[in-house]
Amino acid sequence: MRATPLQRLLSFIVGWGAALLLFFPIAWMVLTSFKSERDATTPSLFFTPSLDSYREVFARADYLSFALNSVVISVGGTVLALLFAIPAAYSMAFHPTRRTRGTLLWMLSTKMLPPVGVLVPIYLLFRTMGLLDTRTGLVAIYALMNLPIVVWMLFTFYKEVPNEILEAGRMDGARTAGEVWHLLLPLTLPGVASTGLLSLILCWNEAFWSLNLTSAGAAPLTAFIASFSSPEGLFFAKLSAASTMAVAPILVFGWFSQRQLVSGLTFGAVK
Repeated sequence: MRATPLQRLLSFIVGWGAALLLFFPIAWMVLTSFKSERDATTPSLFFTPSLDSYREVFARADYLSFALNSVVISVGGTVLALLFAIPAAYSMAFHPTRRTRGTLLWMLSTKMLPPVGVLVPIYLLFRTMGLLDTRTGLVAIYALMNLPIVVWMLFTFYKEVPNEILEAGRMDGARTAGEVWHLLLPLTLPGVASTGLLSLILCWNEAFWSLNLTSAGAAPLTAFIASFSSPEGLFFAKLSAASTMAVAPILVFGWFSQRQLVSGLTFGAVK
């Protein structure tokens, strides 16, 4: 049934309204970053643009060092999560047991646990192992943080692949590693790519663990933003400039990869 002109108009208005509502905080943050500290405290669209906040941010902190840490930790955490999740999801999708469903639900339930509830044991464990303020430690914790979601998404994508394809591969002599590498991954590549992109975004935006497990050496951009809040108060212009510099890389990356992300998330939705 074709939509009426009124329905199309309402869909257009609702769609653009939701998009503008979601985009408004980002746009306001960017505008505030070009204001002076005095202008930043007043909600006005009319002001004299200035780059002073960006100059002060660059003078106060080594942005490139924080950005490099974010890239290494986010990519490392995503790759590590995929390395564990791909075989786990394969096993659950194609060799399920009566406990598989319960295991998946238990994994997902761990995401409902407040991170602060396990902060003390993880902090003590990291201190004992010498992982505090290290990229290796954050890569490990980021991978563990996203592992339930990554396994669930890959499991959903793998369930869309007919088991007969893998059986044909076994008849041709393919081993388990060959099934995964030569058959399963090429067939589910859009889903694996979208899962990796989502994990990368989640790693990039993670703040709790980076603020509590790092100090200077391995601090990513989330810690870079937090460094511009002080006991004297919030300097909104500088804080907005630092936030803009922190989110700009992932926003640009997300913009260019949105087609792959959407196509991957809808992989298998239409047969």
